[in-house]
Amino acid sequence: MSEFHIEGGHKIGGSILPQGNKNEALPVLCAALMSPVGVTIRNVPQIEDIKNLLKIIEAVGAKITPLEDGHSYNITTPEIKLNELPPDLAAGLRGSVTLLGPLLARAKKVFLPRPGGDKIGRRRVDTHLLALSALGAKVEVFNDGYMLEAEKLTGTAILLDEASVTGTENAVMAAACAHGVTLIENAASEPHVQGLCRFLEKQGVKIEGIGSNMLRVHGVGGYENLKSADHKIGADYLEIGSFIAMSAMTGGDLVVEDVNPIDLRMIKFVFERVGIQWRYQERGDHVDLVMKSPYSLKIQTDVHGEIPKIDDAPWPMFPADLISIILTVATQCSGTVLIHEKLFESRLYFTDKLMGMGAQIVLCDPHRAVIIGPSKLYGSRMTSPDIRAGMALVIAALAAEGKSVIQNILQVDRGYENIDARLKTLGAKIERVG
Repeated sequence: MSEFHIEGGHKIGGSILPQGNKNEALPVLCAALMSPVGVTIRNVPQIEDIKNLLKIIEAVGAKITPLEDGHSYNITTPEIKLNELPPDLAAGLRGSVTLLGPLLARAKKVFLPRPGGDKIGRRRVDTHLLALSALGAKVEVFNDGYMLEAEKLTGTAILLDEASVTGTENAVMAAACAHGVTLIENAASEPHVQGLCRFLEKQGVKIEGIGSNMLRVHGVGGYENLKSADHKIGADYLEIGSFIAMSAMTGGDLVVEDVNPIDLRMIKFVFERVGIQWRYQERGDHVDLVMKSPYSLKIQTDVHGEIPKIDDAPWPMFPADLISIILTVATQCSGTVLIHEKLFESRLYFTDKLMGMGAQIVLCDPHRAVIIGPSKLYGSRMTSPDIRAGMALVIAALAAEGKSVIQNILQVDRGYENIDARLKTLGAKIERVG
């Protein structure tokens, strides 16, 4: 199994173009199955999760034609060959759950094996099943998966029991092909949900309230009424946050090209609380993010000098997938901060690896950790537990003294395209071994 060998202590700087947003590309590729007339999807990141999903939708019936730029595809689905997803592929990809809505709309019947993905705690599917049931699906739950059937999907009012991103995406995709209007309340509104909605709009689906927690989807009355579309996936703001962290922790000057400042508003606010600032610079039709050293790397206390708290919450608050990253940054900042991860009860368990590198961390419970900094980090041998913790360990290794070995890097490859080669262009001393 491959591993990263990293020599720390080198500044990470230069210019980098972020990959397409993984969390937008996955549902958009799923939605491509609904259209028999074909779509073009651009700026798709070449990561393991995407490669896995492409295999799944091809097995189901999609005809996939890669375009010359290496990040775009033409996809047509003249017919659905399978309404049961390949268990071996679905087991390794949490995003396979977002095939429920499209396949239900297209094939009227779908069996989904229990999806896999990161082991960061319980990830319920109840919201998906309740939403699709409200649209007219009959749901059966088995030990090894879920069977859904619906002769006809009918628009209705749906109140989601949690602001689930993938639950919202499934509901929106099914509602897009339904008869009538669907009102989805307590909807997730992350940039990748917005991107999916805009893709569906290009196919002729009217959606009101994009970017809010209330979506009104005007169904087109059947998948055969969807139009052809050409869609570009937006920049991955989670990868941008990763680059910001590693540059600040190593003292480098960084330019991240072609970003969307709107997607980075809360991220910028939180990074400023730990002493990291940047500015935006217009370049023709694009906006670049510009970072200049030195960075203060100091925790900003609350009023009266009280210890601050950084927590995650549904959009537009700080994203859960950056909690591992901001926690790692805090180990190099002067001061004390409480990190509160509200969503997943296993995400913070990777902190034992940071403590093994020299970080001063008190893991209070599965959801909260106190970080006291700054701590000098030393190279270590570690195993990546999930995508975001894996990148957090890469960042820690880049800032540490000495050499580190990170195993199970398939986890990192699931979310970051060709990351070792791209980091080398920024000055990292990193090698993929095995």
